[in-house]
Parts: sequence; structure tokens; C-alpha cells
Amino acid sequence: MFLLRQFRFLFIRVDTIFVSATEKFHFGINLGLAKYYSDAISDSVKRVNEQKVRKGELTGKPPIGYISVYDVNDKRIDVIPDPARAHLVVKMFEMYATGNYSIRQIRNEMEKLGLKSNTKNPKPSSAGKIYNDLKNPFYYGQREIKKGALKGLHDHKYQPIVLKALFEKCQEVMAGYHKKPFKYASKPFVLRGMIKCADCGCTITPEIQKEHNYYSCTNYRRMHGKRIYVREEELLSPIYEVLKNIQLSDEKIQEITEDLKKSNQAKNEFHKQSLTTFRKEYDLYQKRIDNSFDLMADGSITTDMFNKKLKEYKEKQAELEAEMARYTNADENYYITANTVLNLAKRAYEIFKSSEVAEKRQLLNFLLQNLELKGRKLMFTMKTPFDTVLSANRCSNWLRGQDSNL
Repeated sequence: MFLLRQFRFLFIRVDTIFVSATEKFHFGINLGLAKYYSDAISDSVKRVNEQKVRKGELTGKPPIGYISVYDVNDKRIDVIPDPARAHLVVKMFEMYATGNYSIRQIRNEMEKLGLKSNTKNPKPSSAGKIYNDLKNPFYYGQREIKKGALKGLHDHKYQPIVLKALFEKCQEVMAGYHKKPFKYASKPFVLRGMIKCADCGCTITPEIQKEHNYYSCTNYRRMHGKRIYVREEELLSPIYEVLKNIQLSDEKIQEITEDLKKSNQAKNEFHKQSLTTFRKEYDLYQKRIDNSFDLMADGSITTDMFNKKLKEYKEKQAELEAEMARYTNADENYYITANTVLNLAKRAYEIFKSSEVAEKRQLLNFLLQNLELKGRKLMFTMKTPFDTVLSANRCSNWLRGQDSNL
């Protein structure tokens, strides 16, 4: 009886889950139709997005620094720079382009200035978000499609808020930034991570022995039979000598200043003429844009023709803006460099001696390059223009002769 009950139970279970062939067929048809409907919607969305990309329109949310403009039907009609955030995004790029700020430092500064996301619940940008924003080409006039048939960079029709030259400078800084973890990063080593071995190319590493700082090659490539330890004071000795030799007297600084004033007159005239030429050409393209708009309004040209011309003229204007910015930055760097060189050349040794370890490292990075250790001898070269100051300071008459080309 027990076995009979078990068989009866199994028969009931099989009977309750039994599905006929017709029901399976109908289920398969419905499943196929549902998948076809889903794929058709997906294809339609892809086609619409591809058309928008070709027209230079945005398909998703605008990045921080931009806001969307909607019509009465809640349809987006334009994307414009955010008056409250665009200037902070530009500052973010400018800070990173200098190479003096890390992503985290920029993140902290942006939080102080009030840069937040344009969402329902605005929040400060994270370091990872700022890193991605600095790599976003949308800010200078292009958008990146990462997959699909249109993979690559495409122009968009919205107003850029960052010059392409500034964006590219940030990418150069980002590509050249390879921060290596260092075992003794917290120790007060002036030359930590700055010297290479002249024989094998390995890094010269510091360590503390008997309360003194010593430097030696890691000998990673096993090219040295014996590891040589050199005290930090011995390595700094030739650096002290160079810092003393680039010092200029007040008389020589006065001579340089007078010479710079004379050459500055010719430079200013050339700079002024160049900017005037660029501005005239920029205004010419702006006039062409205005004329094209009038022609479109009159029906003389189509909207597509106007958009094509607008894109062409805006690209020319962006190139001219980059050139004007380059000339302006070069002009600013001229005065900053001259002032820095004169001040350092006058007090380099005293500044270095009285500075903390971190400031000493910054000063050496500013003055020296190609530091190598050959045995116990430290070799290096001075960066421009301090190499010129070092050479000229050893001459009795070191100002160049004046000619017609100041």
C-alpha cells in the first residue's frame, strides 16, 4: 500500500506539470515575437542615436559645465554652457595643465569653489569623476563614441568652453604622470627619486645609516660588483657650487634689466601687431557667420548649408583663439620667467640653504635635469635659461651686442 501511494503521488505530479506540444509551440512563438519586438526597438534607438551623432547632437546627459534647454513640450532643443559651473570647469583644466596639482588637490579646490553635479541631489565631484572629465573631448568641441559603427571622435554643434590646446596640454600632463610608490617617501631625502645610475640606469635610492643619509644604486641589473654608498652631503656639494656660480651681482642684474627693457619694446610691438592681425581675421569670420545667417533667413541658402558654413567658420575661430591665447601666454611667461630667473640668480644659494626638504626638491627640479651618479660623482646639467646664466656669469662682458633685431 505504501508503494502504491508513492506511485499515485508521482503520477499526480507528472500530470500537473505536463505541457502539450501545442502549448510549447505557442509559447515558443510568443517568445520569438517578444525578442523580435525588443530587437526592433533597440535597432530604432540605435538609428536615432546615429542620426543625432551625425548631426552633432547629444544623445545623453550633458557633462558637468553644460545644461540642457527644453521647449514647452519638455523636449531638449539645445545644450549651453552652465553659467554657474562652466568657469569652474575651465579652471579645473587650467590647474591640471600646469602639472603642479594632483587630481585630489583639484577635487578639493573644486569642492571649496562649489562645483557640484547638475543632478536632482547635487554632490561634489569625486576624484575619479574629475579624472574622466579631464579626458572628455566634449569640452573642446568633440564627443567620443566608444563602440558601435560610429566608434571614434565626432564633432558636436554646441559651444566649446575649453580651448583644444588646453585640453591637449592636460592629456600630455596625464600621459607623463607616472607616480611610483616609494618606500621612503616620508623620509627627509633631498635627492630622493631624482638620480639615475650612469652605468646601468637604475634608480639611486636613499637610506639612513648611523643618522646620516646615504645614496646607492639598487644594482637591479647586477652590473656592479660592489654597492657604493655616497653621503647626501657629498652629492649636494657640486650643487652648492653651481648655486653659488649662478648668483648675479646687483650691477649685472641692473645691466640685464636695462637690456631687457630695450628688447621689450620691439617684442611688444611685434606682439601687438600679431594680436591685431589675429583679431581682424577672427572678426572677418564672425562677419561671414552673420552674413550666412542672413542668407538662411532670406531663404538664399538651406539650413544644412548654413550649418556646414557655421561649423567651418567656428573651427577657424577656435584656431585663431588658440593662437591668440598662445601669444598671450608666451607674453606672460616672458615676464614671469625673466623675474624668476633674476630673483633666483641673485639669491639661489641662500634660498636653497634656508628651505625645507620639500622646497629644496622643488627648487632642484626647477634648476637641474639629467642627474646621474657615476661612481661617487654626481653629474647633471642646468635647465634653460639657467645654463645660459651660469655660462654668461663667468664672462666679464656677457651682454650681447645690440643689432637691428632686438
